[in-house]
Amino acid sequence: MRPITEAHVAQPGLAVVEVAAADDQTALAIQELLAGRWATAPADRTTRVPGEAGVRLRCYLDVRQALNT
Repeated sequence: MRPITEAHVAQPGLAVVEVAAADDQTALAIQELLAGRWATAPADRTTRVPGEAGVRLRCYLDVRQALNT
């Protein structure tokens, strides 16, 4: 994964969320839950780190923009 830059968290309300899960389905389900609540720049795939269990996923949130549900 690329490093988190200052631009990703430049203002209050911006967040980077990294998910570690056993499988792709679980990681993407977590991302979907987050996207249902806040404006999200979703990841389209997970990554695997050699020698580590499970998968990783990173998404970017703007919690200032709550969705109307």
